[in-house]
Amino acid sequence: MKKLLGLLLIGVFILSACGRPDSGTTTTEDGEAGEDTYTLRLAHLVPEEQSSHVAAVAFKEKLESESDGRLIVELYPNGQLYGSDREAIEAVQLGNIEMTIPAVAAMASFNEKFQVFDLPFLFNNNEAAYKALDGELGQELMADLENNDLKGLVFGENGFRHVSNNEGPIESPKDMEGLKMRTLESPLHTDTFNAFGANASPFAFGELYTALQQGTYDAMDCPISLYYTNKFYEVQDYLTLTGHVYAATALLINNDVYNDLPEDLQEIMTEAAEEFRTEQRILAQQQDGEFLDKLKEEGMQVNDLTDEQRNEFREAAKSVYTKYEDQIGKELIDQALAANE
Repeated sequence: MKKLLGLLLIGVFILSACGRPDSGTTTTEDGEAGEDTYTLRLAHLVPEEQSSHVAAVAFKEKLESESDGRLIVELYPNGQLYGSDREAIEAVQLGNIEMTIPAVAAMASFNEKFQVFDLPFLFNNNEAAYKALDGELGQELMADLENNDLKGLVFGENGFRHVSNNEGPIESPKDMEGLKMRTLESPLHTDTFNAFGANASPFAFGELYTALQQGTYDAMDCPISLYYTNKFYEVQDYLTLTGHVYAATALLINNDVYNDLPEDLQEIMTEAAEEFRTEQRILAQQQDGEFLDKLKEEGMQVNDLTDEQRNEFREAAKSVYTKYEDQIGKELIDQALAANE
């Protein structure tokens, strides 16, 4: 009897010492190491065929394979859990989910330094954007996210944003005057389109299709891939290739969740995130070409801007730089613009 009582007390002591696993963590006894497993719920807005989700599937597979099952990733695409990037970021902050892949524009609501990437006509091409995002500027801002309870792993890509509407081809800012324009939930984006002459206001992406269908908005902007995968060609007639903003995304994880991972799992995640970035960007550019052709096949009337026409928009956007220079910081803006050199 004393021996049995002693064994029970030892068992109670072991359980007390181990404690209860954190949310998102499951303790398993595999017969060898008895190591913890970590469940990571990754939620985002884009549909399954869009490049971010396709690359996220490969990210999930690598994490689970390389960790021998100690990392388990659950994917929730197409706004299944949250209707906006802002909601998803807040959920990661609070630990309600572990990961998300938001548009960088939405991150400016949590860390205003990220507004620098929303400035119109900031980058001339993809290569300049990569240089800024993957270089010193991008890494400084990612590190600063830890003050917001977030860990930024890598930047991904949605591509350059373009303008669509139901009134007619847009060839100059005058063609945007009075258009009811939906923008991202970012004051800088709203101010940009107001500077172009539109009647702009923010609206959640998850409800945008219905708002366009009902005529609540005449116009919108987003990357080519999202025009096609969300079937906006059904509710928008004209597409103008303005390329006014390079739309980056970010692969985010709750900072505490990341720091609680064993060092070897952090290394696996870092490597998998870098592969995600490379593969996702390649696929995003491929999809831009393919989906633009499909948008034309679906009946969207597409027009590009001449250099002269684009310069008209650049001139109109100067007021936005002036308004936000103090808030963002001239040094950050100059650092970003230097990537074009």
